[in-house]
Amino acid sequence: MLALTRGTELGAVPIEGGRTRFRVWAPHARAVALRSGGAEHPLDRAQEGVWEAELDLRAGDDYVFVLDEKRVLPDPCSRFQPEGVRGPSRVVDPGSFRWSEEAWNGVALEELVIYELHVGTFSEEGTFDGAIPYLEDLRELGVTAIELMPVATFPGNRGWGYDGVYVYAPHPAYGGPEGLARLVDAAHAAGLGVILDVVYNHVGPGSEALAAFGPYFTERHETFWGEAIDYERPAVREWAIQNACMWARDYHVDGFRLDAVQAIFDDSPRHVLAELAERVREESPRALVISETEVDDYRPIEEWGHDAQWADRFHHELHVLLTGEHDGYYERFGSLEGLAHELGRQPSVRLVVYAQDHDHVGNRARGDRLPRNLLRVAAACTLFAPHTPLLFMGEDYGEERPFQFFTDHIDPAIAEATREGRKREFERFSAFAGDVPDPQAVETFERSKLDRSRADEGLRGFYRELLALRRGLPREVEVEIDEQARTLRARRGEVELAVDFANATVELRR
Repeated sequence: MLALTRGTELGAVPIEGGRTRFRVWAPHARAVALRSGGAEHPLDRAQEGVWEAELDLRAGDDYVFVLDEKRVLPDPCSRFQPEGVRGPSRVVDPGSFRWSEEAWNGVALEELVIYELHVGTFSEEGTFDGAIPYLEDLRELGVTAIELMPVATFPGNRGWGYDGVYVYAPHPAYGGPEGLARLVDAAHAAGLGVILDVVYNHVGPGSEALAAFGPYFTERHETFWGEAIDYERPAVREWAIQNACMWARDYHVDGFRLDAVQAIFDDSPRHVLAELAERVREESPRALVISETEVDDYRPIEEWGHDAQWADRFHHELHVLLTGEHDGYYERFGSLEGLAHELGRQPSVRLVVYAQDHDHVGNRARGDRLPRNLLRVAAACTLFAPHTPLLFMGEDYGEERPFQFFTDHIDPAIAEATREGRKREFERFSAFAGDVPDPQAVETFERSKLDRSRADEGLRGFYRELLALRRGLPREVEVEIDEQARTLRARRGEVELAVDFANATVELRR
């Protein structure tokens, strides 16, 4: 099988003379045309199943593809879906984005402190622009990069973003392409990097629109969330790799968090995620590639050349020690010996640790966060660790509103299946007895918006102190535990952290 060449850029790409070059992979189609403004333009068959044309369309023009004179669909690599997943695609010219970041040099892994946020609930506006006023405060806190939960276009307006369909198109409800560019530019101006959460393990409801163009999916594997993507096909590899390169090139993002890579299957001689990391660095040498995967799966940093990966084992040990919960996947965790082992795990800078994140808050039945009386212990363990720390939006000031699971599926059958699946998911969790919030209800989304009116400034000061302290500490750590007393002492250089889990207290000794 011929490989789709790197120079074959998919989607709509503005070129000189106010024209646009269109390319789409549709290997089984007999004919492909582009429809825009009432006119229809046939595309030429090129190599490797690609159809292409250069047309007198420019940024702001809407279009759809017509397959075999009957199926009318958006571009699988659409740069903007202003009317959502069922509307037309729009040509975007990234050269029109305004940048003021000449002095920005990126953020090094060794200096990385991540603040994960969901654009729709981080501000009252729920947009890229709505997040901008809070950036200076985050930098003053000691954060060095924000991590945006997925912003690719998904069905409806409300959602976590992990059900994206058009992965090249910033979500219209958040402000679309120009809004994302403004947020990245403002973050850099504030001294913050931007990491983008991207999903290449499945496509959300509406994936049949991609499958109509070609065999994006395979039955050789399966995922928990939907059909597995067929990365043994060169064009499908390019669909994902070119997407990551686009975010780095056109939107100047500083890195990626790759979602659930254990569900990205590839039996090719070289794994698609190893190639993705290489190609992203060719596009932007400073860009970081960070993966999320299952406990004890170290392929990202050991085999694929990724900069770092999430460390769920650290979270699980800490969470059970704090809460005493042993349901579900927490059953195996919760010993001081286990936490001490994680504090000493190497290579520390390449492991991302956290006490809270979107998954382990939002995937609780009611999306409840750690209570305020546990936050100092949680923060101390996370930020004193020699690893790369991640904070979840609001934890730094003790946000009391939940972060719940919310959706806005436009297909009634998918909406009902989501409701029922959510209820079944928690039937075996004794700690979560009771009603599960309706993910489709707008109230579930509204309840999840941050409310800074009751911020605990003392707690925020503690986070600030810890973040300032960690910058001067050596990476080496010594840990002593007393399982019976439920105490842990960790030393880095001349500073010792003493944690009493029995009484939920913490002390820093210099």
